[in-house]
Amino acid sequence: MGGAGPMGGGAVRGLVEKPKNFKATMRDLLKYIGRFKRSILLVLIFAVASTVFAILSPRMLGNMTNQVVSDYINMKAYDGIIGSLPKGVTLPPGTTGKDLINKLPAAQAAQIPADKLDQIKNLDLSHRPSIDFVKIRNIAFWLLGLYLLSALFSYIQGWIMTGVSQKITYQFRRDISEKINRMPLGYFDKRTFGEVLSRVTNDVDTVSQTLNQGLSQIVTSVTMILGILIMMFTISWNLTLVAVITVPLSFILIALIIRKSQHYFKEQQDTLGHINGHIEEMYAGHNVMRVMGGEKRSVAKFKKINRQLYGSAWKSQFLSGLMMPIMTFIGNLGFVGVTVLGGWLALNGKIQIGDIQAFIQYVNQFNQPIMQTANIANVMQSTAAAAERVFEFLSEEEEEPDIADAAKIEEVKGGVEFENVVFGYNPDQTIIKGFSAHIQPGQKIAIVGPTGAGKTTIVNLLMRFYDVNSGGIKIDGVDTRKMKRADVRKLFGMVLQDTWLFNGTVRENIGYGKLGASDEEIIEAAKAAHADHFIHAHPMGYKMELNEEADNISQGEKQLLTIARAMLAQTPMLILDEATSSVDTRTEILIQKAMENLMKGKTSFVIAHRLSTIRGADLILAMRDGNIVEQGTHLELMAKQGFYASLYNSQFAART
Repeated sequence: MGGAGPMGGGAVRGLVEKPKNFKATMRDLLKYIGRFKRSILLVLIFAVASTVFAILSPRMLGNMTNQVVSDYINMKAYDGIIGSLPKGVTLPPGTTGKDLINKLPAAQAAQIPADKLDQIKNLDLSHRPSIDFVKIRNIAFWLLGLYLLSALFSYIQGWIMTGVSQKITYQFRRDISEKINRMPLGYFDKRTFGEVLSRVTNDVDTVSQTLNQGLSQIVTSVTMILGILIMMFTISWNLTLVAVITVPLSFILIALIIRKSQHYFKEQQDTLGHINGHIEEMYAGHNVMRVMGGEKRSVAKFKKINRQLYGSAWKSQFLSGLMMPIMTFIGNLGFVGVTVLGGWLALNGKIQIGDIQAFIQYVNQFNQPIMQTANIANVMQSTAAAAERVFEFLSEEEEEPDIADAAKIEEVKGGVEFENVVFGYNPDQTIIKGFSAHIQPGQKIAIVGPTGAGKTTIVNLLMRFYDVNSGGIKIDGVDTRKMKRADVRKLFGMVLQDTWLFNGTVRENIGYGKLGASDEEIIEAAKAAHADHFIHAHPMGYKMELNEEADNISQGEKQLLTIARAMLAQTPMLILDEATSSVDTRTEILIQKAMENLMKGKTSFVIAHRLSTIRGADLILAMRDGNIVEQGTHLELMAKQGFYASLYNSQFAART
């Protein structure tokens, strides 16, 4: 919204996300920010003070105008009286208009109009009046003081509120971060990373911005509405009635336009999502689309969606664009009414020119806080929706806390026992049914099976990302449920198929495996992982920066870096996800050698994709449909001619 009329200022939002329970969410938010109640109280006090001083300014400016007009009228009255006196009439010092009238003959005094008579009586005729610049200067100083105080208090409340909102934002993100560490892995398995990240970024930012701007704006807007109404009534109730009478009409028209445009705004957003999805699909799979001859169908679909987007966007923008000229027109009608009535009142001596000036300023300011309040109401809806999502996350069920007297293995050997393990991600759907195995320290365990067989489930149970439903998993005779989760996870090093490297140098990425590792230790780990050669081939060596996607090195080189990181960690047990399917033969040999170096003397669990690489495993667990259907060495399982043998032979046949 904007324009020259008194309704200008602010903007009405079209589409607003609403919370499920506004009152409950706002109550939770108020409790959350309650620890800053003193600072917020100061913000409210300074906001009110700043607004009050700003409201008083137009009245002071009107008083200045009244002073100039009054002095000018007195000058003109003096000149008129002196000019009408007979020649030879003298005015001794201290002569007033009242003295002069008393000396005039009754006939001449009767000819003077009554309103002029009162004006003449109050004049000092001993010297010519002039504009009182001292009074004007004093008013100007007061006015400047009001402006400065208003600006100062506004700055102070903004400074305090910014600090409070940033502290609240910090606490929100800290609480979310700590909550993430206490959440079970099952929560993240059911949700996308983007959904969780939006709580930390978008939702918290929305709450922060509203606290930083909206809270003080609510106070200033309400204070300004009440203050301006009071000041307008003190000037003239007639003019106030004319100015306020246009407000309901304005809001009726706004409500009608918003109600009509809301549908088109929603349709525009939906259609925009469709067209973005179509474009993303076509660009991501443009090769397939061209091979299948789908260009014409794609263009036709795009045109259809684009026409729908054009129609909804045109209607929504046209309707929202009507608000400014309509509000300006109604505002100008209000100005006309105030101007005509104010002029009539001034001619009849019921109001002064400076008061009309101040009143017009108040009229110009009046509807801005009203529109701001309407906007803030919409913003609060979006804020409550964002805060609701944050509080929903913070109230999610957490992992069971570690037991108080948790066991700790002083000297880890690496023996692992699965004792009749039963597990299911859902209570009514058991995946692993009574699995038992005894693994000696230093053994290499291979887990094989088709996609979806449950290989990753074994890893999740080993790392205590999930706890077994019944049975138990023991490490060196200690049940993992009697240990702290962090202590269990410190026992394992992991090299997964999906490599994880962060934005930083090669040295920092390898050094992530051991806090405070020296350059010598990092280089030694890289050499053992067969990564030192390609690192030194780069001009920056270990100082080479890896970007966010680490796409400035190959997939095989990424894998070697993760192996070097695991070597540096020197954990007694390993979990390896073979990741050589997308690399060339030479790199595959390097990765295999690096993994062999990594597994020396350590209990290792290998999720095997190429069965030819795990023929030397001490124990092979063959999984199908979530169950361990066979276990034994390669020779033992091949002799059975069962499930494992069929898997192995099918891979061998496929390669030959």
